Amino acid sequence: MKKHTLKFGISCCLALVFHTIAYAQNENYIAEQELPYAVFLQMVGHSNKQYAAEKFNVDIAEANALTAKIFPDPEISITAFDNGERRMQMGYGFSSELTYTMELGGKRKARINLANSESQLIQLLLADYFRNLRADATLSYLEAIKEQRNLDVKIQSYETIKKLCDADSIRLSLGAIAEIDAQQTKLEAHSLLNEVYEQEGILKTALFNMYLMTGSEKADILYLPKETFTGFQRTYNLKYLLTIAKENRTDLAAAVKNREVSQKMLQLAKANRKIDLGLTLGVQNNSAATNMEAPTPSFTTVSAGLSIPIKLSNRNKGELKAAQYAIDQSEMLYKQAELQIQAEVSQYYYSYLASQKQVQQFANGMLENAQKILDGKIYSYTRGETSLLEVLDARRTYNEVQQSYNEAQYALAVALVELQRAVAIWDINFLTK
Repeated sequence: MKKHTLKFGISCCLALVFHTIAYAQNENYIAEQELPYAVFLQMVGHSNKQYAAEKFNVDIAEANALTAKIFPDPEISITAFDNGERRMQMGYGFSSELTYTMELGGKRKARINLANSESQLIQLLLADYFRNLRADATLSYLEAIKEQRNLDVKIQSYETIKKLCDADSIRLSLGAIAEIDAQQTKLEAHSLLNEVYEQEGILKTALFNMYLMTGSEKADILYLPKETFTGFQRTYNLKYLLTIAKENRTDLAAAVKNREVSQKMLQLAKANRKIDLGLTLGVQNNSAATNMEAPTPSFTTVSAGLSIPIKLSNRNKGELKAAQYAIDQSEMLYKQAELQIQAEVSQYYYSYLASQKQVQQFANGMLENAQKILDGKIYSYTRGETSLLEVLDARRTYNEVQQSYNEAQYALAVALVELQRAVAIWDINFLTK
């Protein structure tokens, strides 16, 4: 009996030691640093690599707007010629010509207007990108909080059974319980420790997703969320939210601007159908001809010309039709965006209300009752008044309630983030632990 007791006690101690060593190895492998939500969001705005890449689209559009202001370049040509001076003594000469295309029909103005509208559209799309990036980053932060709390629940559960394991080793040595009960406690402790290890992996994945959002290049630091699930209770009116969403949503403003861009493209297509005038100015100089039969003094000729293209291509109206179809398409996309916003706001509004009710259920005593039942079962078990299976069943129930509470709080926070994303308002805040 004492031999079995000694083995049982050593097994429990080794499990705790290995658990501690695993934590120490993780901490030595990479440093962990708590990160407040406000600092996290600031890092996302300043250092997120994809967002930084999207910002270049604005610079590119502004550069294109400058390019649209350029006038057509003039062309100059210079030609030298020999009138057979060696054989006929007719002299040498050269000519130069300057040509310039004069755009008519407001082409340059139409190009500038289109480029400016496209630049404004890109800025709206960038603002909308950040709206989604901010929400996605917040969701990754919330995910990390949830997995951290789930790990806390599993560690607490393991430590509770670990204490029973240590107590049972003493009770076994005193003959107060059967060896099978002590073995059952040890087996349960090992099983819970495996769950802790599994949850640690899940948490690391969530933390690395959060780390990716920050754009940090510090490979030796892993950020931990410093906040908890508090500060997510709001009272909203759906009609008010729908009105605000139509005013604030940058993707809807982008749809309006896209319609404007399509109209500007049509104007440019019409302007491109206007003729352009070709202006030429030339100078030609001939040296003196000393030919005995037809001597000629040197002379200079100045010429000016005007070329008018014959726009046979205007019979093809494909460009105009394509531009008009683009306008019709942008109109449909705008109407679809309006419907999409209304659906999103309504969907997340009712989801948020449902999440509030779920969280309220836990506030009505579910957690306290589960804790009291578990404590009572453990106390009765140590006095030999109840079985180990009843303790384990109470422990599992308590864990399920704790995890369900975490999931409900997480769902409430996610619903609020999604609702505010849909409405394009933002007042997400946390209360520090």
